[in-house]
Amino acid sequence: MSDIFEQDIEESEEDIAKLEDADFKAYESEANEHFVYPKILYLTRLEYSSEGVYVTVPEKFDELKGGEHVIIQTRYGKDMALVLGRTKHPIGLKPSDIVKVKRKANDDDLTRFQELKDKEDDAFKIFKEKVIEHGLDMKLVAVHFLLEESKALFFFSSDNRVDFRELVKDLVSVFKMRIELRQIGVRDESRITGGLGVCGRPYCCHAIRDKLPPVSIKMAKEQNLSLNSTKISGQCGRLLCCLSYEYNWYAEARRKLPSEGLHLRYDGSDFRITDVNPIKQIVRMLSDDGRLLEIPASRFVKESGKWTIKS
Repeated sequence: MSDIFEQDIEESEEDIAKLEDADFKAYESEANEHFVYPKILYLTRLEYSSEGVYVTVPEKFDELKGGEHVIIQTRYGKDMALVLGRTKHPIGLKPSDIVKVKRKANDDDLTRFQELKDKEDDAFKIFKEKVIEHGLDMKLVAVHFLLEESKALFFFSSDNRVDFRELVKDLVSVFKMRIELRQIGVRDESRITGGLGVCGRPYCCHAIRDKLPPVSIKMAKEQNLSLNSTKISGQCGRLLCCLSYEYNWYAEARRKLPSEGLHLRYDGSDFRITDVNPIKQIVRMLSDDGRLLEIPASRFVKESGKWTIKS
């Protein structure tokens, strides 16, 4: 029997490119390196969408603790957020990402929040019934009623653009409030629903950070991973979020090591570097006479622009 099932099947870059985020080429960090972050900064989460929101507090405001709830202005409207804790080293944060806490949530807010959450289950069923009535290709992902505004959010996914104008009119007549439908992508759907990745841990986008940069094939190559779609894509069908999460470390580590394909003279023979492992800090070299050596990366030094090996 062939041993093909025990080997990695390399796919063409064109096939793997379909797994990339469409906007990765246009992505540019908008973080302002010269921006002085507020001395007191907290990270909160919108529980219904798993979105992280950085917040500050007004002067003479009590210190916030993890697990408390606060009222903030979100991009959807004024709503409740869960305090995760204080942050001292925000990553990729823009000044416009920071909002100010309006107030702490009180017992009445928590009671109403739970009441609205119970209503969301019924709204979920009603929405699905209306979608069938209108014959629309839509998959409802989540429903949320804003705490301090008469407004309902419906997050849905679809492979195509959807004309939902008549559906919105129908929903307004049922709920008697403002209705906002938001079509989301596969990554957003995974972030909201959550789940376990191939590593056995919760999705990065759901449990670690929701604002990861777009992921590209370059990140997989930098980490020396097999270009096998089943191994480098997540349940959402796109490249694994952790490729982006770990990319900077690999890029920095490789800058301190010689690159693959480099030729150098060692022990009386000409060698070519065939593999560089930044995690194990091992460099493999193959000589013209067939010798294969594994050398600790610490022995490689760069002098006058050339790599040499210390004895």
